[in-house]
Amino acid sequence: MEKVISTQVSVGSLVAENFAAAEVFSKYGIDFCCNGHVSLAEACAAKGVSVDQILNELNQVEEGARIDFASWPIDLLIDYVLKIHHRGIRQKGPQMKQLLDKVASVHGDSHPELYTIQELFEGSLIDLNMHLQKEENVLFPYVLELFDAAEAGQPAEEMHCGSVAYPIDAMMAEHDNEGERYRTIDGLTNHYTAPADACDSYRLILKQLHDFEKALHEHIHLENNIIFPRAIELE
Repeated sequence: MEKVISTQVSVGSLVAENFAAAEVFSKYGIDFCCNGHVSLAEACAAKGVSVDQILNELNQVEEGARIDFASWPIDLLIDYVLKIHHRGIRQKGPQMKQLLDKVASVHGDSHPELYTIQELFEGSLIDLNMHLQKEENVLFPYVLELFDAAEAGQPAEEMHCGSVAYPIDAMMAEHDNEGERYRTIDGLTNHYTAPADACDSYRLILKQLHDFEKALHEHIHLENNIIFPRAIELE
C-alpha cells in the first residue's frame, strides 16, 4: 500500500524521514538541503516536474535503504557529522585540489571552464575550513550543552550571543553559499560529465567532485533539517 505523502510537507522533512528520498530529489535537481524548508509542491513547480511523478517515485524508494538519521539522538548526529563529514572534507579536499590543479594545467587550454572550477573549489575549501571551525568551536559545543542539560533535567546556561538561533542562521547562510557554488560547478561540468578527450585523471576528478558534492548535500541536510531544528527546540 502506497504511503500518502502531502504535497505541502517540506522536502527536507521527507529526506529526514527516509534518506533514500534524497536520490529522487537529486535526480530532478530538487535542493533538499539548503532549501529543505520548501514544500514538495513548490519544489516541483520550481523545477517544472510533475508532482505525481515525484510522489510515485518516492513511494517506490526502499524503506530502510539508508541510515535512519531522524531516529538518532542529537549527540550521535553531531559525532557523525564531525567524524564523517568534517574529517572527510579535510582529508579529501587537499588531495582533490592537487588533482584538479594537475588536470587544469593539462586540459585547461581546451577546457577553460576548468580554471573557473579550480577557483570555485579552492574558495570552497577555504570557506569550508572556517565554517567547520565555527561549528566545532562555538555551535556544536553549545548544542551538546543543551542536550546534556535536557538529559539531566536541568536548564542550560544562555549562549553568549543570546540564542543558538543566531549562529545557526549564520551557518545556514554559509550552507546556501556552498550550495550555490556546487550548482555552478555542476553546470560547468554538464552534471560532471567527462568530455570525449578526457584522460583518466580528468574523469577521476569529475567523479570525486560529484562525490564531494553528494557528501556535502548529506552534511548540510543533517544540519539544516535535523540538528539545527532540534537545537532550537532544546533551547
